[in-house]
Amino acid sequence: MSGSAALVADAVDPDAVVELVRQAVRIPSVTPNESEVARWALGRLNESRAFHAAELVECAPGRPNVYASAGGTSGRSLLLAGHLDTVAVDDWVQHWDGTERADPFEPCVIDNEIWGRGAADQKSGICAIIEALRAFGRVGMQPAGAVSTWFVCDEESGQPGSGVSLGMRTAASSSSKGAADFAIYTEPTTSAIYTAQMGFLIADIVCTGRSAYFGRPELGVDALKAGHSLLSRLWELSDELRATVPAHELLGEAFLLVTSASSGGNIAVPGRFDLSLIRKINPGESLDAAAEQIRSVVAEVAAEHSVECSVDFSAPRDHAVGGTPDEVPADHPGVAALAGSIAAVTGEQARIEGAPYWSEKPFLRDLGIPGVYFAPGDISHCHTPFERVAIDELVTATRTLAHFIAEWCGVEDS
Repeated sequence: MSGSAALVADAVDPDAVVELVRQAVRIPSVTPNESEVARWALGRLNESRAFHAAELVECAPGRPNVYASAGGTSGRSLLLAGHLDTVAVDDWVQHWDGTERADPFEPCVIDNEIWGRGAADQKSGICAIIEALRAFGRVGMQPAGAVSTWFVCDEESGQPGSGVSLGMRTAASSSSKGAADFAIYTEPTTSAIYTAQMGFLIADIVCTGRSAYFGRPELGVDALKAGHSLLSRLWELSDELRATVPAHELLGEAFLLVTSASSGGNIAVPGRFDLSLIRKINPGESLDAAAEQIRSVVAEVAAEHSVECSVDFSAPRDHAVGGTPDEVPADHPGVAALAGSIAAVTGEQARIEGAPYWSEKPFLRDLGIPGVYFAPGDISHCHTPFERVAIDELVTATRTLAHFIAEWCGVEDS
């Protein structure tokens, strides 16, 4: 590497970014309890001369976002975003009880990897942003273009009354936070560039019949029998989707997955059947059409089995029934610049891949800000007792991010 971007990348302090991640992991921030980690992030931003301004703004009582700005006004602008919250830790505690990994909020280093809840998803991403911008100050420089950082609450699902992108929705609706020429959302990507992401919807379906004593089944309406028929129709629909919706080059096939089903329990005709499903939506598909397809299947089963059925789309994000898919062209200048930084720092060609998850970048797309996901960590370890981030990858990704900021925004004396 040579030039100003290389100088900034070399100024990333490996020990400092590792310590940042360990500090962040030590602060529990399971949705919706992000306040303490938000105050910590604000403190790290305020103590660095790399940032002009930083503020903590509550989206709702106890639900904070943290915003900061850096750089000048003469180069291209950039938005760097990440989420403050993590998923819960019940499975972690059960799995590692009695071992050195037992406390999910006491990060331990094993085989040069940092273990702990949030280590990859996604406190490493937030810490990489902070350290990448601090590196500019160490060499007496700043980005020539404006850099904004958004650390938001409420990205994760799974906790009652949360997981609806309250933080990103609030940030995106605030005109004072400004626009940008490009964005990186630091969800874990194994340091690949994720240019595409799936959309999704979650449907919770209830079929209500009439319970009756087991010896007089003719007096009841069997909701479980209706549920059996519904399951068969939904699996048929998933097979149809795989056969008729073109597979995406980076994301693969569209499909429907039943995630839970329950009924009965008493010695009686089951009067209720509950089912939940998730539908993967590929770029080019319509969430409204996918939702109507599910409603139609449910209505047919209800009529055939004389049961009442309801459908609740329980995870609205940037759409009333779920989250929309998103894709930025692989030849976008921002993608090309990030790929160039990966090659400069690692000596290897960048990997262009698709996100096997939904996250909040579509909110930025709707603001006219194209972007990608990029950060250290493997999503397949996240939300599990095996969440961790490799220190070597963390340091390299942070250097890559610093290099990219310098290349994209330009550099000037601070």
